[in-house]
Amino acid sequence: MKMNCKTSMITLLAYVLFVTSFIYSPLKVDAATNFDVQAQSAILLDVETGKILFAKDPDIKLPPASMTKMMTEYLVLEAIENGEISWETTTQISDYAYSISADPTFSGIGLTQDKDYTVRQLYEAMAIGSDNATTIALAELIAGSEGEFVQKMNEKGKEMGLTDYQFVNSTGLSNTDLGESYPEGTDPEGEDLLSSKAAALLAYRLVTDFPNALEISSQLQTELDGRTLLNLNWMLPHTATYLVPFKYEGVDGLKTGYTEKAGYTFTGTAEKNGRRLISVVMKTSSKQARFQETSKLLDYGFNQFEKKELFPKGYQIKGKSTIPVAKGKADTVEIASNEAVQTVVKDGEDENYSVKYTIDEEKLNKDGELVAPIEKGEKIGKMELVYTGDNDFGYIRNDKETVSVDIVTTSSVEKSNWFMLGISGIGQFFSNMFTSVSDTVKGWF
Repeated sequence: MKMNCKTSMITLLAYVLFVTSFIYSPLKVDAATNFDVQAQSAILLDVETGKILFAKDPDIKLPPASMTKMMTEYLVLEAIENGEISWETTTQISDYAYSISADPTFSGIGLTQDKDYTVRQLYEAMAIGSDNATTIALAELIAGSEGEFVQKMNEKGKEMGLTDYQFVNSTGLSNTDLGESYPEGTDPEGEDLLSSKAAALLAYRLVTDFPNALEISSQLQTELDGRTLLNLNWMLPHTATYLVPFKYEGVDGLKTGYTEKAGYTFTGTAEKNGRRLISVVMKTSSKQARFQETSKLLDYGFNQFEKKELFPKGYQIKGKSTIPVAKGKADTVEIASNEAVQTVVKDGEDENYSVKYTIDEEKLNKDGELVAPIEKGEKIGKMELVYTGDNDFGYIRNDKETVSVDIVTTSSVEKSNWFMLGISGIGQFFSNMFTSVSDTVKGWF
């Protein structure tokens, strides 16, 4: 009895040590401290602004494993939105998809042929359980074959503005693993490839274009053919004791991945106090590490950055508060920003931001003047936010490189009447004549 009790205590102690070794306390980083994560490549971005808050070798192309499925998810949701299929559309499992499903090395769940599966069933198995065969079934449903679906994946990647990417199949498996079943038109030894920046942009488009994707990616489990498929995202509020230490408040997605070549990868997203962040870690050392490093990234983003109003509505750059006016009852008009300039700012970096004007040249005459009449509130250009600090990682979208607001006139300027315009014209004539004569006289000496 004593031996049993002692053995039980040792077992309990070992279990406690195992669990607590993976407990991660919230990150507290001094503003001057260099921040890093244990991953070959990583990135963190603020979704509302698209601003990249941290990046570590973000342009290296690496195998993303099942994070590839984010593109498959996007194309499925797009097909539903376009009315090409619906959640209740049914399809059956092809011989190819069935062979993947029956193979335990691919974590196959054993699908049934000659049976109708709905798009919702297949999508949930893919997005929640990261199943490969259901992913292939969806690709075949949408494009007719996985090879044709891969073409759609690469075309969509180009349309999104992804850089440093390559899709050769819908699942993230290596084509060599697929053997003779590799998608037609792709390299039989090819790999899906994504940089962490490309994965982040793909995730950004997925959650902003199709927010309902998070309703599914946040589910802890799903059922298919009487089997329970657990969500592989350990940062969700799972109740299993060994997973509790990885729970992170606000996490509701997005996609894990693992192959021998890819290592352990994870694209995560969380929302707190109205702010949503997206993080990507690639090639971490273990299942646990990918979530621990993601926790570091999210803590860093939520704790070290805050959305702030840096320049109020109506802001005027000193010395540039007016612009000259031609043919008006006033010679100048005041200009100001029509909105406040807001962005996410790292603690202690407020002073690293300034603004500049970019005036719309089409609004100006050849002398750089606005021409009356001018309406109050007329847009004449942009006021752009400028960052002068050392850690400028840019923005995730290629079409948005900074935060900007419109510059508008603060009052109206009426066109001068014909008499005053005539007087002005005569005055200008004699002024030009005097200048010409003066120049000639100077030339005599």
